[in-house]
Amino acid sequence: MPDKHLSSQFDSDLNHVSARLLELGGLVESQLRQAIYALSEFSTEVAQQVQETESRVNAMELEIDRELTSIIARRQPTAVDLRLLLAISKTTANLERVGDEAAKIARMVKSIIDSGSARKLPAYELRVAADMAAEQLRKVLDAFARLDTEEALQIVKGDDHLDEEFNGFVRKLITYMMEDPRTISPSLDLLFLAKSIERIGDHAKNIAEFIIYIVKGADVRHAPIEEVESVAR
Repeated sequence: MPDKHLSSQFDSDLNHVSARLLELGGLVESQLRQAIYALSEFSTEVAQQVQETESRVNAMELEIDRELTSIIARRQPTAVDLRLLLAISKTTANLERVGDEAAKIARMVKSIIDSGSARKLPAYELRVAADMAAEQLRKVLDAFARLDTEEALQIVKGDDHLDEEFNGFVRKLITYMMEDPRTISPSLDLLFLAKSIERIGDHAKNIAEFIIYIVKGADVRHAPIEEVESVAR
């Protein structure tokens, strides 16, 4: 986190809101892991637990947002402090969206179970992509805690691998649907599941880019990977 300030209270404010962000990240990470378990084991009970966690995630996002607004109004930060607070705000929003995707996965798992088609499709193959997305989230939270731009860069690069997993899974689903039209409806459920997993990877990438923004002061969103590498290093 940034260097010490003349105001110890300002340091306390920054440390507290940063800690709250990481607490939210831990909750969302746990929610995502539960969603992956619900998917791999087709567990209605665990899927329900994931959905119940959604309200806690939403409440924490609102609390952090209010705290950020108060700090900015009282302290009127500049330079790296302002970048940190803005990045925390955007990171909080991305974590809340990861929670939304985890809850969406849980709802779809319950739908697939209710349809009776759970064991007829290659849902287990989604586990690879889901584990990759969860690992990206874990790494980016660790990188944020340390403001590690090198690790953030690796997360940005890793998003391409998750996209490749998604594209490969889509091709397999298309094959299933062509071979047996009866699988079209449940296959579409799996397609939406895969898309949620891909979006989780996108949110982890966004957070990685915010880390680079805090430390380097450069907005690398939508920049070519060569430019991101140059800035991060």
